[in-house]
Amino acid sequence: MPLNRLLTLGLGACTTLAMSVPLAAAPASAHPSHSHGGSLVLVGGGLADDNAAVYDDIVRLAGGVGRARIGIFTAAAPVPAEDPDAATPDCNNSVCNGDYYATLFRSYGVADAQWIPIDLDRPGAAEDPAVVRQIESMTGFFFGGGDQYRYVTTMTREKSQRDTPALAAVRGKLRAGAVVAGTSAGAQIMAGRDMITGGSTEPGLRDGARPGYFEDAGVLAYLPRGGFGFFTDGLLDTHFSRRGREARSIRLAADTGHHRVFGLDEDTALEVTGVGTQRQSLRVLGARGVSVLDLRRARVTNSAAWGIEGVGWSRLTRGDRYRTDRWQPIIAPGKQRVRPAGGPCPVVPSEDVFYNYELVGLAEGLVGNRGCVSVFGTSYEKDPQFRATLTRGRGLAAWRADTGTSFTGVVIGINAV
Repeated sequence: MPLNRLLTLGLGACTTLAMSVPLAAAPASAHPSHSHGGSLVLVGGGLADDNAAVYDDIVRLAGGVGRARIGIFTAAAPVPAEDPDAATPDCNNSVCNGDYYATLFRSYGVADAQWIPIDLDRPGAAEDPAVVRQIESMTGFFFGGGDQYRYVTTMTREKSQRDTPALAAVRGKLRAGAVVAGTSAGAQIMAGRDMITGGSTEPGLRDGARPGYFEDAGVLAYLPRGGFGFFTDGLLDTHFSRRGREARSIRLAADTGHHRVFGLDEDTALEVTGVGTQRQSLRVLGARGVSVLDLRRARVTNSAAWGIEGVGWSRLTRGDRYRTDRWQPIIAPGKQRVRPAGGPCPVVPSEDVFYNYELVGLAEGLVGNRGCVSVFGTSYEKDPQFRATLTRGRGLAAWRADTGTSFTGVVIGINAV
């Protein structure tokens, strides 16, 4: 698989404490519930074609080898006319990506895999009865990466983001028990209200979140009505630790009144079964981790620049589960509890803390040594420069696994310096 497709981009692809501002409670989602409880497989991007744990899970949830029928959506990708490599093996557009994923799913043993021909060249196909029948014949769906706003423009209509017949058919299949999977933008579009549409971390921390969609990558932007509303237990963000998006998600959550964020690492999936029911269960699959940020006790600080204190952080790795109703991480059986070392804290402050797993590395140092009361790192950008400080919270604990360290009880503060 060409590197540019493996790394499909989803745009979606402060020290002085002054007045504390409590965070507003999030209103209920306006999207329909899914009372029969299908499944979601939400991947943080960079999904390798040999990640059998994730692909096999999608196939299993869609009915199993020899029975699963997968419909593939790639409307988030450029159309062929926008792709300078359209006629080459390095192509990255809606048509060739659809063909690629169809071939890939067949290699994992599905009975059939078909591209659903909806993209910016064919937005009207979302109203085509033949396309709706094609969707209704599937037992599972996969949404590829790119720009999640393209899914909004091709599969919903008007300012109300009314479902097209194609999206209504996917929603009905999910209610009836189908699996809906997506990577990068294809995972982000599953979100409920205030879906992120783009934005870099440091400008977002400085300027705050703005509703809408902007060509300027520096604007931390979100869509108030959200994505498709299949996942409504918190904000979603992708390419999470690799691109250091912990801080941008915290700013967006604080600005929009959300108390929880699920941050999906690359080549890693959050499996959600029993969607929207009392049987709902979340489990981590794949190579890295899923972060859960808890803002229920966080406080925004008004000083010369924006800041926040008291954000709880749990990081889950392969096999770990999460109870959304209890806000409870459940560590997989058999993982070894980390016994912190003694002595002085050996952790060196990061000078580019919002990039390439730097914050995760600081957290692992904090939980791995009793001498570390707090650790910190600063942003690469200096206008202003932000400091992220990690401290030991209630219930701090960690477990080692071959895919990284799971931990709970880390507390994040972010302030300008």
